[in-house]
Amino acid sequence: MPQDYYKTLGVDRGASPEDIQKAYRTLARKYHPDLNPDDKQAKQKFQEVQAAFDVLNDADKRKLYDRYGSNFEAASAAGAGPRGASYTWSPQGGAAEVDLNDLFGGSMGGGEGFGFGDIFRQFRRGGGPKASRAAAGPSRGADIRHEITIPFSTAATGGEAQISVRRQSGKIEDIKVKIPAGIEDGKKIRLRGQGEPAPKSTGARESTAGDILLTIHVSPHPCFRRRGKHLDLVVPVTLAEAASGAKIDVPTPRGVIRLSLPPGTSSGKKLRVKGHGVAPPGQTPGDLLAEIQIVLPENLDEEERQTLERIAAKHPQDPRAGLQW
Repeated sequence: MPQDYYKTLGVDRGASPEDIQKAYRTLARKYHPDLNPDDKQAKQKFQEVQAAFDVLNDADKRKLYDRYGSNFEAASAAGAGPRGASYTWSPQGGAAEVDLNDLFGGSMGGGEGFGFGDIFRQFRRGGGPKASRAAAGPSRGADIRHEITIPFSTAATGGEAQISVRRQSGKIEDIKVKIPAGIEDGKKIRLRGQGEPAPKSTGARESTAGDILLTIHVSPHPCFRRRGKHLDLVVPVTLAEAASGAKIDVPTPRGVIRLSLPPGTSSGKKLRVKGHGVAPPGQTPGDLLAEIQIVLPENLDEEERQTLERIAAKHPQDPRAGLQW
């Protein structure tokens, strides 16, 4: 049964481009194979979502899909008239477009299979020196616009990702993409020569494939937050570690480090670890800012609470003195 691209993305047929992109990002995060390593069906679902987005995110492809349904690519290749010719004409004054093949019934006295569009092709072939020079120009394939959601760690340290691209032929192709370290959400990567192949043209001097314009989206991290090249991390510590000082293990993009906690450290204290943030190629690495968060033990008994009260009475302080509206 043909795939309904609107149902695949969970949007109405009248959905705006913004709604389509939002639905794609949500489903791409949900079914991305890297985020679902134990789900054997995740890759298949991700490819279905990708195929639907590739069509509905392209205004021209979406228009053909809405008109012809799942066979839109075959209909597009065949054209609206004989031999793939479809021409429109619009008189001055803003009148509606008229399809000349429809106007003349798809043929014009030239026998079966001779369409009005064939006359235009004859004009192009016999258009004089200018037409010949145009036909001899370079030929280039179409660009493909694509989106991908990558893990936070891949965006920070770089790595490799894989995209599934649906070609005009209908074939789905997997392409590996190198992700540079430090790439930010919303940035674009151009994959030169990975787009659609150039249309066949006997008169073209040269032909080149189009590009893939890849928009990067970054999944949020459960612990880290990013500010440019810097990383923020909340580090929980025990009351004893904060009071007495301790050496604690903290994860970073380049491995676990041992952080020295000064005695008497309060919650909210930020410790800067230079060079352990994001390191884009050719740039000085950012820093890691570790914010200390004291975690009290649960279920303190009466004697333990009284001990803390005695400590507080011995060292009176007003930690909220600076709060104001």
